[in-house]
Amino acid sequence: SATVEELRASLGGALPDAPSEPLEVVEALAAAVEPGVFGIPSGRYFGFVIGGALPASLAADWLTSTWDQNAGLVVGGPSAAVVEEVAGEWLKDLLEIPQSASFALVTGCQMAHVTCLAAARHAVLERVGWDVESDGLMGAPGITVITGGKRHVTIDRALRLLGLGSRCGPVPIRGRRDDECDARRGAGEWRGMDVGNGLGRPRCDPAVRIELAHERA
Repeated sequence: SATVEELRASLGGALPDAPSEPLEVVEALAAAVEPGVFGIPSGRYFGFVIGGALPASLAADWLTSTWDQNAGLVVGGPSAAVVEEVAGEWLKDLLEIPQSASFALVTGCQMAHVTCLAAARHAVLERVGWDVESDGLMGAPGITVITGGKRHVTIDRALRLLGLGSRCGPVPIRGRRDDECDARRGAGEWRGMDVGNGLGRPRCDPAVRIELAHERA
């Protein structure tokens, strides 16, 4: 395959002074990109936690691009919005998540962590009487974020984006009985969320009850 420098040379260059024919643009793009395309759709691609597409899903993606709808508002694209609603309901049913739960279809791992940590930030602060949506983070109680030592890099970026900071671990933890953890929560002695590694081996609270076992200097 081509090196990054070779791809920059073939794809880059000065901005054209005049428009080009559409077919010429597509053909030039395909020729320049092809040497740097990996076989991700293959069933034998094991590079990362990313995979290929089934024929039906690829065709649906083509339709999505062709229709070019906005699913964010029903008034702007009712069909696309309803498709998202149905997909979310089916996923909750498949994963046995309560039907009352909300859902979001995100762009990838990074925004998944941002979305989940934002929800966790809201829940943790709400337990101690702080409305982060109305009052922001200035003066808010501190939050301990417990992570694994091999956490995904997108967790740190999400924590920075959400104003929590990335000095979050790893913090050793140990399991405790539910009633002990609940008592500490009720007394306001524990404000935290257990993120785990965020990819492949996640944890969540309260499905796994935890307690801080180590006080950092």
